[in-house]
Amino acid sequence: MTPRQFDGSRVRAVRRGKDLGQKELAAKVGVSGPTVARWESGQDFPKGEKLPAIAAALSQPLDVLFPHDGPPDLQLLRCDAGLSVAQAAAIIGTSRVPVNNAESGRRRLSDAYVQPLAEAYGVTEADLLAAQDCSFDLRSRTSRDDQAPAPLRTIGEKINYLLQYGYVGQEAPSDEEIARVVNDHAGVTAVTTDDIVALRTGATTEASDAVRAGLAEALQVDAALFQDDAEVDPAARELLEAIRFLSSIHRGQILGLAARGNSGGLSAGMMANINELVGELKHKLPEVQDGE
Repeated sequence: MTPRQFDGSRVRAVRRGKDLGQKELAAKVGVSGPTVARWESGQDFPKGEKLPAIAAALSQPLDVLFPHDGPPDLQLLRCDAGLSVAQAAAIIGTSRVPVNNAESGRRRLSDAYVQPLAEAYGVTEADLLAAQDCSFDLRSRTSRDDQAPAPLRTIGEKINYLLQYGYVGQEAPSDEEIARVVNDHAGVTAVTTDDIVALRTGATTEASDAVRAGLAEALQVDAALFQDDAEVDPAARELLEAIRFLSSIHRGQILGLAARGNSGGLSAGMMANINELVGELKHKLPEVQDGE
């Protein structure tokens, strides 16, 4: 289980955009071609420590290709360093138990383990301890009662959200495809592929009305969603949470759920709470060991 969001169809789209074959990507990451095929089809997911190598092989920023929610915990620090639990344990000269216990919030790391792990993860000791607090769910929180998720304000946040959650079981459009639709909709060359990348990464936050309308067309949403710094209205928020909820079901993060006694189905607030719970639980699950 990875602490970052993994979308196999997105990986496939980026790989194809780079004219890279599955076997070539597999060789760069250190796995087999069939393994990459299973990742891209959604039949399997890579371990978290594989994601930095995948992003590097595809020349993509890790946070853009595989975003994550909230502050980093211990599992995220380890995975972003490209280390398995066994490798982290070897660094501190123990079995996997202390690392697994700390990541799952069962028992804190001994003081003697903090400095070598911080060095191995490429962070400060203070950063490691803060991540440990997150693993033990001690990060400061505001009240969750009827609390709405943070609004998607920038154009890049909205694009990334829709790409991440809006293409259940199908391939998300590439940056090149988005640019093409935007230009076709505008009737002129309004953007380049690099412009779309700049918007998604936050390097650019401004866009003309024609580009915003084209983005809505490319991502199949109402144009109002891409208005400047507009907080998502209740109807749009419910739609976005529904998209995310369905994506969670598709990825096997929710085994089954039925809404009873409510003709309107689950509320946006309830779906937001379920999504948050799913995100927290997946970090707490012990790592499944396999032969890879």
